[in-house]
Amino acid sequence: MSRPRVVVAGLGDSGLLTAIHLARADVEVVGISSKPGLVSGQELGLRLARPEAWSRDYRIGFGRFRRLDRAELVHGELTGLDLAGRRVALGDRTIGYDVLVVATGVSNGFWRRPGFQTDDDVTAALAADHARLAAAGSVLVVGGGAAAVSTALQVATRWPATTVTLAFPGERALPQHHPRVWDVARRRLDRAGVLLQAGHRADVPDGFAADAITSGPVDWSTGQPATAADAVVWAIGRVRPNTAWLPLELLDDAGFVRVEPTLRVPGTDEVFAIGDVAATDALRSSARNRADRLLAANVRAHLTGRPLRGFTPPRRRWGSVLGPEADGLRVFAPSGHPFRFPAWSVHRVLQPWIVRRGIYRGVRSP
Repeated sequence: MSRPRVVVAGLGDSGLLTAIHLARADVEVVGISSKPGLVSGQELGLRLARPEAWSRDYRIGFGRFRRLDRAELVHGELTGLDLAGRRVALGDRTIGYDVLVVATGVSNGFWRRPGFQTDDDVTAALAADHARLAAAGSVLVVGGGAAAVSTALQVATRWPATTVTLAFPGERALPQHHPRVWDVARRRLDRAGVLLQAGHRADVPDGFAADAITSGPVDWSTGQPATAADAVVWAIGRVRPNTAWLPLELLDDAGFVRVEPTLRVPGTDEVFAIGDVAATDALRSSARNRADRLLAANVRAHLTGRPLRGFTPPRRRWGSVLGPEADGLRVFAPSGHPFRFPAWSVHRVLQPWIVRRGIYRGVRSP
């Protein structure tokens, strides 16, 4: 009897982990990615300020993941889905499936783009963004989420002589986190010399995609004088789901994939979705709460006729916000309380044992 084939469309953070959990002898896994390896959307600040350090932990070739040895990996860009025929299209090529997992993520600024990239493309983009900030005497970070906050802190600590400003629309940044998280983050930003501009909402022109580092000045729709800067990092949360290849009946009004609590797409038996592309809740929190393990279990349950379990989203975002600092890495619980991994433990314990061995189930050295 042939093994059931599960196609995982998208091998970013969520899709990769789902494929790792599924890649066993009883299931044939085909992973499709427009990138040559994992190019994580995490830790934007570290990526911009210290791209070599970021690449060590967040840019990993697929061939290094031991659990993917049994999987077929396809480097290509998805162009269509035939629901009736159970086939995905990559240009002129089609791949059949018994179960499809949609994990194609979102586009968000200049650091998360859906298009096809080679290793050289990724390397060039990392170097260009880093060089742009290294050459700037002043940097303005626009946005109030974790990506903006981490960028402001990491740039300020990497280049202490650079004037770094963080502008956000509310009274505080990190509105989707517990208030305690902002209390900690604000103290770290103050200590790094970051200038905070609360209540500043950028006057963003229609059609502006925020997909490049620009130069100032930036005008504010909230009435403050324009802010000048040599480099402007736009982290304003204008996410766009990477779903142009999917039939409209699978999507909600905003273009995200509709899902039931089990992460199965309504109206289908064999299509599931996970990560930022899946409309699980307002925060699309299956991307950050290890729903990959639950989804893999539900795919197996579907294939064997067993009941599926539901995903319960948390009420607040949690996890790393500021990125690695000189004194270690702070991970915030949903309650807002931080747990700090000392600096020595990040590369001796956290990354090799908890992340690479525990979460990824084994990663070969480069």
